[in-house]
Amino acid sequence: MQRSKTDVADLLKKVRKIEIKTRALSHQVFAGEYHSAFKGRGMAFSEVREYQYGDDVRNMDWNVTARLRAPYVKVFEEERELTVVLLVDVSRSGLFGTAVHTKREQLAEIAAVLAFSASINNDKVGALFFSDHVEKFIPPKKGRSHLLHIIREIIELEPTSDATDIGEALRFLTNAIKKKCTAFLLSDLVDVDAEGNPRYEEALKVAAGRHDLSVIKVTDPREKEIPDVGLVHVKDSETGASAWVNTSSKAVRSRYAEWYRTVSDREKRLFNQYQIDSVDIATDGDYVKGLMSLFQHK
Repeated sequence: MQRSKTDVADLLKKVRKIEIKTRALSHQVFAGEYHSAFKGRGMAFSEVREYQYGDDVRNMDWNVTARLRAPYVKVFEEERELTVVLLVDVSRSGLFGTAVHTKREQLAEIAAVLAFSASINNDKVGALFFSDHVEKFIPPKKGRSHLLHIIREIIELEPTSDATDIGEALRFLTNAIKKKCTAFLLSDLVDVDAEGNPRYEEALKVAAGRHDLSVIKVTDPREKEIPDVGLVHVKDSETGASAWVNTSSKAVRSRYAEWYRTVSDREKRLFNQYQIDSVDIATDGDYVKGLMSLFQHK
């Protein structure tokens, strides 16, 4: 579909607006936290220097020591460069929002902050957008134009499907990225079976075993409990199923709240079982605090 000049101009304004806000946050707030949380995965040789008391003798450079007839040790420094992949949920449930933002808007801003934080630290950044299948995959690279390409897709990508399959996204990550990477799953996690169990456990287990995986769950306050607003017609944005619900019924509200707590508890147990760091961020919440909390737990 060809865009009009007005559409292009509006998109560029949105990209610029989110770039200014999230780049500033990345520099001022997250640069240090991100760096310390996601350290390099190995050590690279830097130089040799004379032995000092307390140095590890396993780092002795015997060739230089023999040549100079004085003890010398190898100095190593951390390999900082990482590969960061953002798994961004673009399914239709993300369009829900009763507070400051929709879930999709909150996810977009968080994803942009993570992308800029990674770029500032000279890491490669890639993105995987998914619904019930992978809508688009942008392989990890460096550079401003690459970063802005990701931000544009975060803002404007229109999914071809309404539903969600987190397992499919995680399986794609496992197959596409062979070396260990730092991955962020950004989603509302609306992907459970009829009993409220997460449908993506097996794929999560495999991905977490290979990569450093963190989960950022974005929710809306109205998802936790149903307000008393009488008889309302509700529709599932992903399946299209609809029904009339009597929200004035205390029993109905109680059953829904219990179901939501059960689903949330099962998610948390799953993440704890596979040692995955996670954070819940509401659409009316401060995602800065949420991300800081996530980074400090790494």
